[in-house]
Amino acid sequence: MEEIMNIVCLDMEGVLVPEIWIAFAEKTGIPEFKKTTRDEPDYDKLMKYRIDLLKQHGLGLKEVQDVIAEIDPMDGAKEFLDELRSITQVIILSDTFEQFATPLMKKLNWPTIFCNTLEVNGNEITGYQMRVQDSKRTTVKALQSIGFETIASGDSFNDLGMIQESKAGFLFKSTDAIKAAHPEIPAYETYDELLAAIKRAL
Repeated sequence: MEEIMNIVCLDMEGVLVPEIWIAFAEKTGIPEFKKTTRDEPDYDKLMKYRIDLLKQHGLGLKEVQDVIAEIDPMDGAKEFLDELRSITQVIILSDTFEQFATPLMKKLNWPTIFCNTLEVNGNEITGYQMRVQDSKRTTVKALQSIGFETIASGDSFNDLGMIQESKAGFLFKSTDAIKAAHPEIPAYETYDELLAAIKRAL
């Protein structure tokens, strides 16, 4: 019997680590930064909004990185990821940026991450480069095109593409609105539940 080669694709923020921009909003006392992909499905629009907001308040890369340095993975995330990586291949698919993700990947024992990159001038974040459009769905389809089966999990609007394209997909710690809009996608709240569901799908 032919062996199936699986790759599990996980979102980062909201699944393994707290939302960076929510932590930044709390640290700076600027509530407008709390808007995330759970609230705004159009990522391009969301990032332009954030960059404009940073500019208005005279904030830049260093200020965001200082907040990220204080963020720890969610309780149980590293153990969940360690166990998952011991049984199958895992890739973190995130719309975040390498300048933000690196310290968090260190705390998670350096899993593979595919993300984007910021355009920076001095300390000012001037723009960003997406690896590809609709990157999570595109990456999952590319992995399938080279012989992998994918299993995906995330919490936000921008994760739905990779979840729907995969042979199995799960919402994790998602919002009531997203769960109500997609009752066909199993939704879990704990790492034990998610790990069990992934193991069943492998």
